Amino acid sequence: MDYRARIKELREILNENGYRYYVLDAPTMSDWEYDRLNRELEELEAAHPEEITPDSPTQRIGGKLLQGFATYTHEVPLESLQDVFDAGEVADFCQRMEEALGDRAVYSVEPKVDGLSVALEYRDGLFYQGATRGDGRVGEDVTENLRTIRSIPMQLPEKLPRLIVRGEVFMPKRVFEELNAARELAGKPLLANPRNAAAGSLRQLDPKICAQRKLDIQIFNLQLAEGRDFVTHGETLEYLASQRFKVIPHKVLSGTEEVQAEIERINNTREEYPFDIDGAVVKANSLADREALGSTAKCPKWAVAFKYPPERKPAQVLDIVVQVGRTGVLTPKAVLTPVRLAGTTVTNATLHNQDYITEKDIRIGDTVVVQKAGEIIPEIVEVDFSKRPEGTAPYTLPDICPVCGAPVVRDEDGAAVRCTGAECPAQRLRNLTHFASRDAMDIDGCGPAVIQQLVDHELVRTAADLYHLRAEEVEKLDRMGKKSAENLIRAIDKSRSNDLSRLIYGLGIRQVGEKAAQTLARHFRTLDALMAATEEELTAIDDVGAVTAHCITDYFRDPQAQDLIRRLGEAGVNMTSTAETTDQRFAGMTFVLTGTLTRFDRKTAEAMVVERGGKAAGSVSKKTTYVVAGEAAGSKLQKARELGVPVLTEEEFAQMLE
Repeated sequence: MDYRARIKELREILNENGYRYYVLDAPTMSDWEYDRLNRELEELEAAHPEEITPDSPTQRIGGKLLQGFATYTHEVPLESLQDVFDAGEVADFCQRMEEALGDRAVYSVEPKVDGLSVALEYRDGLFYQGATRGDGRVGEDVTENLRTIRSIPMQLPEKLPRLIVRGEVFMPKRVFEELNAARELAGKPLLANPRNAAAGSLRQLDPKICAQRKLDIQIFNLQLAEGRDFVTHGETLEYLASQRFKVIPHKVLSGTEEVQAEIERINNTREEYPFDIDGAVVKANSLADREALGSTAKCPKWAVAFKYPPERKPAQVLDIVVQVGRTGVLTPKAVLTPVRLAGTTVTNATLHNQDYITEKDIRIGDTVVVQKAGEIIPEIVEVDFSKRPEGTAPYTLPDICPVCGAPVVRDEDGAAVRCTGAECPAQRLRNLTHFASRDAMDIDGCGPAVIQQLVDHELVRTAADLYHLRAEEVEKLDRMGKKSAENLIRAIDKSRSNDLSRLIYGLGIRQVGEKAAQTLARHFRTLDALMAATEEELTAIDDVGAVTAHCITDYFRDPQAQDLIRRLGEAGVNMTSTAETTDQRFAGMTFVLTGTLTRFDRKTAEAMVVERGGKAAGSVSKKTTYVVAGEAAGSKLQKARELGVPVLTEEEFAQMLE
């Protein structure tokens, strides 16, 4: 391939993955691979400068601004760092520094936090504004979200006229694991890594959501301090620590050998940090030397970022076992000979799905190369076919669930293979939590912690068992007591009379959400009628597509589902729609609600639309009848104006309801 074709190919790859990483927060390649390809492009452009174009990934510093936030211009640019990848490049940097500075060459070495860079501005000692790095000169104003990060001080002991600091927002490893566990329980896609989880959280338009994510920050640079003078970087960090900032751990060192040793030490102890790191930063410690050395168009000349490569080691596949997750997805896992990776001993590696196994042709007995994806999850990179034993066979996932024996099906819109068992023990906690949730059967006091205890004490196996609980059994659970137990039993009894729509949603049928459940309940009126419906009858209903219809009929054919429904009926759970359908004033209309409503919450407003025969949608299109705009309405309001869709104030919407 000639150099022009390679440059074009690299730009396409880097632009696509840069968009996914910085804008969508959904990366498709590791940072290491991205940085390596970027380096190759830089070298090709340096050799052929006539090929450099303004749209090349090498000519930009940061990411694209997202809609929904005001812009913020950085008074002191938030520069990016030059990446280096091996000891020789570190030595070259130190040599350049020593040639320029002589004996004054002293370095600060710090772990490089894998998060989202931000600037925090203080005026007269009070937190004034904060913004993301953006392109280094203009970022996104995320002040309100930054206020939710508890480690950011809102006021400082010393009241300088202006102070600007730079830090890295991150999601602690522990919080990331808890968040993914909760998402798995709720049947939501898992987050790829803490870095993207932090970036997505800080960009939430609702600060309440950001607060729930428990983000943290490490401050690593002083950008501006009116009324204060400092000599070294180390002094600035000590000062910032005295102002109650959480500052990055660092060491002040001299000479290449000391710098190399510290880079290696950080790598060897990376598991001890509460945050993910992807490298180490080497900086000139003297602020005057930094000023003298200056910067290129993109990077300071006085600092580099050493990027740690993902550690890879060989291991043998001893077995392949299948686990059934809380959402019923069958996940294959390779059992490996023990291997030490990134500070931990690895004995298992995820195999993702059947497509992944088939593509790499992974078999029991193979010798494979293992690494930690995103430095967290062990995965198999490739198979060493030269070491494959004779007599091995391709691996395929089982046709029945290894836990309950029910048939498994492959999702029509993905690679997941899923158990169809309505009473599968592997899905018990998730199914029960969903059944009792507020949007389903709304059993107050029956949250995940209580359900976990009910399952652990073998008091409940399926949703039907909830209706046979006795208060004296429940009060023996931790943190319950007599009064709490009685309240829970009352809440369970109350749920027996819920409308059919809540029961349909609570059953957890794939593709059937809250709104679809309401539509089905209104149309069929009884659960028996819904169970007897054909796919043709279901697809004739507005908003019920072929995939949803197939999932519904599949569910009701399952013997486990039939047994669960029979037992719920015997327990006195209502299986008839009680919703009034005489008010059809919104028939044929579609409403989209956006922004913050003050008179009622979003779900209540959407339910009132549905009760009056209308449809509540989540996105604006030409088919939208009205958009109801509350406070701080964003992109949906803008799109409504572009399409000419009528926009209602909350007061106008309330008048229509009345």
